[in-house]
Amino acid sequence: MIDWSAIDTVLLDMDGTLLDLHFDNHFWMQHLPARYAEQHGHDPEHATRDLRQRFERKQNTIQWYCTDYWSAELAVDIPELKREVAHLIAERPKARHLLEALGKAGRQRILITNAHRDSLNIKLAITGIDALLDRLISSHDYGVAKEHPTFWSALQNAMPFDPSRTLFIDDSETVLAAAANYGVAHLLCIKQPDSKGHIREDLRFPAIGHFDEILPIPQVGLSN
Repeated sequence: MIDWSAIDTVLLDMDGTLLDLHFDNHFWMQHLPARYAEQHGHDPEHATRDLRQRFERKQNTIQWYCTDYWSAELAVDIPELKREVAHLIAERPKARHLLEALGKAGRQRILITNAHRDSLNIKLAITGIDALLDRLISSHDYGVAKEHPTFWSALQNAMPFDPSRTLFIDDSETVLAAAANYGVAHLLCIKQPDSKGHIREDLRFPAIGHFDEILPIPQVGLSN
């Protein structure tokens, strides 16, 4: 599936790619609505409907992913509420194995995530995956989400890379489409970003269930 001899840089999403999306889905769809209703004295069902409508209006924007925005908008401490369920934060199968293999094979490992730095730091403190990455970039550094062309030009300015020799792995087809439009040549989607969710089929991009499907990785300069 992957011609590793054609790849120098690997861009990696975090939530739903390296980490299990179950934490995020549980937080935004269950834990936050319950705690929001509790803190403000709202009916739980009404609070859930209200939040889902608000989330839909901000989908694919930088605000959707912004802990500062939602803390102010909802008058709750989003990072603190995330810490309440931080035990659910977990790596996806073989994620660490992939990162180690990429490092040994001489490929550049760059995390690019829409997660706010607050969320990123909570997850790094638990998983420690930053030790296996060469650079960590949040879209909040640029003020625009990965779904938009401006992110990709900002990334290129901050960290020059050759799109034709770059592999990008993400669980979002919308984000992958933005990368494809920018010219990133090698794209992979994740079939089951949430371990408690369904396995997705008929995706627009080549997709894998687990990272061992694209291992082993040859050393730079060596062919398969």
